[in-house]
Amino acid sequence: MTKLPTQKRAAVLRCLIEGNSILATSRITGAAKNTIVNFLAEAGEACGAYQDEKLTALPCRVLQLDEIWSFVGCKEKSKKKAIDQHPGDVWTWTAICAETKLIPSWRVGDRSHRTAFAFCHDLSKRFTETLQITSDGHPAYKWAIGGNFEEVNFAQLIKIYGKDEDGKDVVIRTERQPIFGTPNIDLVSTSYVERSNLSLRMGNRRFTRLTNAFSKKLENHCHMLALSFMHYNFCRKHTTVKTAPAVAAGVTDHIWTLDEVVEMIDAYFARKLEAEFERAFDMKVTPLRTTPKTYAPQAPRLPWYLDPESGGNPNPELS
Repeated sequence: MTKLPTQKRAAVLRCLIEGNSILATSRITGAAKNTIVNFLAEAGEACGAYQDEKLTALPCRVLQLDEIWSFVGCKEKSKKKAIDQHPGDVWTWTAICAETKLIPSWRVGDRSHRTAFAFCHDLSKRFTETLQITSDGHPAYKWAIGGNFEEVNFAQLIKIYGKDEDGKDVVIRTERQPIFGTPNIDLVSTSYVERSNLSLRMGNRRFTRLTNAFSKKLENHCHMLALSFMHYNFCRKHTTVKTAPAVAAGVTDHIWTLDEVVEMIDAYFARKLEAEFERAFDMKVTPLRTTPKTYAPQAPRLPWYLDPESGGNPNPELS
């Protein structure tokens, strides 16, 4: 199958991460819609696998956690009237390092305790230092963090709501509540993770409200998220740390270009194809025998002339 040139595929990725929809990307680059959708699926799989492998043993010490809302197919209130079985509302759980601005892990799911536990379980395997973690007041975090982190300093930033002059709900103050360990109260904040959620909503067209560019399939939604976080961590210069977050965290030694991302995608699928070939080859080829054949033990049989049923004398000494 003919592939688009590397530069054109990089142009497709640039359009997608800069807030363009699939059809807008097709009009800008000239690539077919189905070609873009298929390439997005490949890019999302490769970017997700690469970050899952590389974002480990991180030196981060201060984390902030939050969830960002979106929907797939339709909103939750419209699920009963929808023709297809759409997921409805979905939440993307994210974490950000307050020092390097790296996003080490994310999870797509609902807002339940089960998704919180899975998110924190993946997050707990990626660091070498004792962490201070801050989240909002969502009660699922207490159980999820307590069940996955052996040693952690955890606090929650509780938002107290009130009414403004028009009767709308607004945040009137916040409270910092230590939960586990001895967190530094001065570091209890969710400002960085909320700002990163804003960047995600601005750069990922699937998160833009009041448009028809929302995700229609959950798989493509996850693929686009993996691509967005790949670009954020490895390719985008952060204005605070003056480099890419992955460089600040020591994961890579330079800021990636989108051409390098395309080359990483090609290398990933080349390794995957080779692994599938080796697996298929092993299934078809019978390996050489390294041990002798073994048979089930059988009871020794008497000669016919000693077998009473054959008419022979079973005791020749008495004949």
